[in-house]
Amino acid sequence: MKTTHYLSALLLFAGAAFGQPPQVLVDPGQKSVRMVRATSAPEIDGVLDDAAWASAAMIDDLHQVTPQEYSEPSERTEIYLLYDDDALYVAARLFDSDPDLITAQNLRQNDNIGDDDRFFVTLDPFNSRRSGYYFGVNANGVRQDGLYQNVSESYDAWDGIYSAAAEPFEDGWIAEMRIPFNTISFDSGTDTWGMNFSRGVARKSEDIAWVSRNRAFDPSSSGLAVGFEGLQQGIGLEITPAASATNSRKFATGQSTSDFEPSLDLAYRLTPSLNASLTINTDFSATEVDDRQVNLTRFGLFFPEKRDFFLREADIFEFGRIGAPVDAVYTFVSGAAARQNGRPFFSRSIGLSNTGQPVNVEYGGKVSGRAGPWELGALSIRQDEFGSVAADTLSVVRAKLGVFGESSVGVIATNGSPRANLDNSVTGFDFLYRNTRLPGGRTLEAEAWVQQSDTPGLHGNDSAHGFGIRLPSSSGIRVGAGRKEFEANFNPALGFISRRGVTDTTFDISYTLLPRTGPFQSFKASFDTQRFELTDGRLQSQSRNLRPFSFSNRTGDSVDFVYRIYDEALFEPFEISPGVVIPSGKYNFRDRGGQIRSSSHRRFAGLFRLLAGSFFEGNRTDALGELTWRPSAKFRSSISYSYSEIELPQGNFETRLARIGFDYVFSSTMSWVNLIQYDNISETVGINMRWHWIPEAGRDLYFVINHNLVESLRM
Repeated sequence: MKTTHYLSALLLFAGAAFGQPPQVLVDPGQKSVRMVRATSAPEIDGVLDDAAWASAAMIDDLHQVTPQEYSEPSERTEIYLLYDDDALYVAARLFDSDPDLITAQNLRQNDNIGDDDRFFVTLDPFNSRRSGYYFGVNANGVRQDGLYQNVSESYDAWDGIYSAAAEPFEDGWIAEMRIPFNTISFDSGTDTWGMNFSRGVARKSEDIAWVSRNRAFDPSSSGLAVGFEGLQQGIGLEITPAASATNSRKFATGQSTSDFEPSLDLAYRLTPSLNASLTINTDFSATEVDDRQVNLTRFGLFFPEKRDFFLREADIFEFGRIGAPVDAVYTFVSGAAARQNGRPFFSRSIGLSNTGQPVNVEYGGKVSGRAGPWELGALSIRQDEFGSVAADTLSVVRAKLGVFGESSVGVIATNGSPRANLDNSVTGFDFLYRNTRLPGGRTLEAEAWVQQSDTPGLHGNDSAHGFGIRLPSSSGIRVGAGRKEFEANFNPALGFISRRGVTDTTFDISYTLLPRTGPFQSFKASFDTQRFELTDGRLQSQSRNLRPFSFSNRTGDSVDFVYRIYDEALFEPFEISPGVVIPSGKYNFRDRGGQIRSSSHRRFAGLFRLLAGSFFEGNRTDALGELTWRPSAKFRSSISYSYSEIELPQGNFETRLARIGFDYVFSSTMSWVNLIQYDNISETVGINMRWHWIPEAGRDLYFVINHNLVESLRM
């Protein structure tokens, strides 16, 4: 079946199934609030009994974002605002018509609170509508914060220092926050910030916000907070000492090795808008372990960055909107490597070998922040030698200039090769366009970028370029298209590359209906395609994915169905599993399946996914099951199991990946988190245990045990 037939079928289905266009309510427009200086600092205890709150600025004109934007919310919210020289104070009285049903399952600090009733503050201190921070708290007083990158993409791995508390009251719950000005970057020369507030009611799958546009409440759609003056950044100094002790033993020989390494991280705010960081003998042992992945493709996998040193101001180093999520079927059924391909800078390439083993970082420094319309970042790391790879200094410089309200132009330059004894540099230019003020509440996004690498021994064919355009929308028609080209010798050694010598063409379209009444919150149909061609025009890979039907109910349960067609051209034999070699040739295969997911706010929450169909010259069945049990806020257990059965003329094999998690949270300041993972490809059992104590915001103590058991090869 041709791609055009799929597209026609999708549009016919959308017209027949949904019949009428979605109802678009009126955008209430720009909102603003005048800030009030506190005469005394309120205590952050979740109880609004401080006299200071009596004179605070108050906001209560919030509206529903989902399921029906700009309609009256089902629950009332009152927000109170104060500030002094050192901090912003925010309080919220979150009324609830049935307080006994408030969802508050998470008690672990800095964990994801998206499954609970929650309250968030969004700050755009430069009022640029291009970047910002968010700070949240759930009904248990658990904090969650993060950055916005690519304007609308939240990045919750960033961790700031702020205080928050929550307590119930007769008609709902109360949230209080203190956000120190030395936690964020701001422009001391302006009295106006972008600011927004949002609330989630988990059991109703309802989002409520002060300002939104196209069902988004990111920095591009914030209101204004005016009247700031006399803000102080303070010393702005963070000191993080750490030490790690390791012991490894080979049971076959009885040989063991031990090591002890101290380390130090320093972060200092040079100005209210410019930060400096220093790391010495960097220790990443407290970082959460990666979720294991099983790779049945010829191309690399992508693992996100989780290390605090690299996460500070990470949004500044984003380039060309490469890797930004898109609403397409292939994001549901495949990994992130195809989207992330061609990043000029990917901090994960530093301090880790090709096999994922830690490599010592001797020292490094970073300066990043904002200056007027500019966003600036510079990083340099001295990485130690490992194996046959010599020690090297790795550097990146990034600059972006804000233009046209929400858009930007930028340059990037990298130097160094962390995983090879090879000089390498990359330069790049990007232009990002975004306009959220189109008629009818529509948004337009576009980007164009170009990169040039320089590697000794590789001459010519060493550039890359790309462009894309999309009309994102949470209702009605959503459409996007893009094209990237990576020449054969393009080599971003400090970035991420999984395919080179290819063009990557994508197209996606979807239609979403949000009924105003009835048991269903959304219906959706979508189609997307991605095609990789070699630069001489020969096909390498192609996927065409149709999601003919997807729906969710008003409590967050969802069902998806998908149908996929693949084309693969192997120009040389591909060993997909030990001893199983697929001959070169052209292949066409297809599969179909679906997914059922229960809302994660429930005590028992689960997911089941099944895909089955042809695969090269045989058959493949993929199954995934996940179950999470949360009997109380203090205890959470989870288990997941993914299984693939492949039957080919060249041989049959299976892949299995199992995860078991067990978390016990003693209080909102102390937790014990355990994760066990096993896959039959590496035949390794990985055990990660993390004890985490937070005596107060900004002071953390970890005790981490990583233990790997590897099955020995049998002779």
